[in-house]
Amino acid sequence: MVRTGTSRNAAVIPVGFEPAAYSCVRSLSRRGVDTIVASEYDDTLAAASRFCDEFVSIPSPYEDLIAYRDALVGLAARDDVETIYPLRAQDAYVFTRYADAFAPYVSLVTPSADLLGTVFDRVELVAAAEEAGVPAPETRLLTDVDEWDRDLIIKSRYNLLTDEYCPEFSPRDVATAKSVTHVAPGEDVDVEAFESEMHHMPIVQEYVPSSDEYLFGALYDDGEPVTTFQHRQVRGDSYTGGGGVYREATRDPELERVGRTLLDHLEFDGLACIEYMKHAETGEYVLTEINPRLWQSLPSAVQAGADFPASYWEVATGAPVRSDFQYEVGVGTHLLYGELGHLISIVRDESPFVDPPSLPRTAWEIAASCVKNPYFDVLRADDPKPFVQGLVHVLKT
Repeated sequence: MVRTGTSRNAAVIPVGFEPAAYSCVRSLSRRGVDTIVASEYDDTLAAASRFCDEFVSIPSPYEDLIAYRDALVGLAARDDVETIYPLRAQDAYVFTRYADAFAPYVSLVTPSADLLGTVFDRVELVAAAEEAGVPAPETRLLTDVDEWDRDLIIKSRYNLLTDEYCPEFSPRDVATAKSVTHVAPGEDVDVEAFESEMHHMPIVQEYVPSSDEYLFGALYDDGEPVTTFQHRQVRGDSYTGGGGVYREATRDPELERVGRTLLDHLEFDGLACIEYMKHAETGEYVLTEINPRLWQSLPSAVQAGADFPASYWEVATGAPVRSDFQYEVGVGTHLLYGELGHLISIVRDESPFVDPPSLPRTAWEIAASCVKNPYFDVLRADDPKPFVQGLVHVLKT
């Protein structure tokens, strides 16, 4: 990992509408770091913050990944820029695949090419978890499944679809395949249709009956942990799961053990967002996936006292690293747009495995949790414009 050791004092935060960007802007501004928000959206909410020093329009990575890369390299080459934050899967991929383009200008805390390949390939990741001796779901390629005699799920093999995995893609193409299909016993499965939809052969995993979903977040520097964090996901984008929109900080030694055991085995470097399901019958924490970037629910960690944006800056700039594994347990934070989406999912979404909850009861639970934990990802009394701008964007879409 390159350490520049200069006195430059600006960070680039490339973002779509990820709430994590707003947490980065606030955290870095408090530490006297100049914040440059870069986005394909002129109305991205982080840019509306009074803590944002500059906004730069850049191409969308989904439209042209090479143009996106070139825009970030151009920002990296500025005299005031010290580092760039990875908030999307494309960022980790671009930082690693094109490391030589960034190396002369900025210091990036990111996995090696081999490590990123393991993290992005869920078949390889499950194999690594088995080698490390930590729980992971039984995983096979769709073509290797002969009998559909139990509850199974079909999902993308790869965290990010690029030309390395999809023959019809060029280096400019990138996509994500986030759909998860629940398949009940005896249900017909069209293998060719799934392969065509996902541009590669997807995987099949055993359905894990889950009592709760958890996140284990970590920042590693050359194989050593700098800081870690845990939260329990109370509500997701949908009642069937998805990204957390209400979470509560927690601390379980067993979750810490399985998370760090896996990352230690991988000799991890950089940011890791590991999603776990707690098995309803065994109580084991079963691996879902690793995202090598900052995560949607980052505001939960920062609010509880695990300031990952600050730690990333320290590691990237070669400043003295304050390894700190302490944070306040029980702190809960809400993504209010997501809470609305959760309510809508009760009406719109379907799952053969999970019955939809009561809409009135869920609405009451959301209201009660807002009173219990009045902490919000974007809504802040001292900086109201980002929330208003985000709300306008959500209503438009």
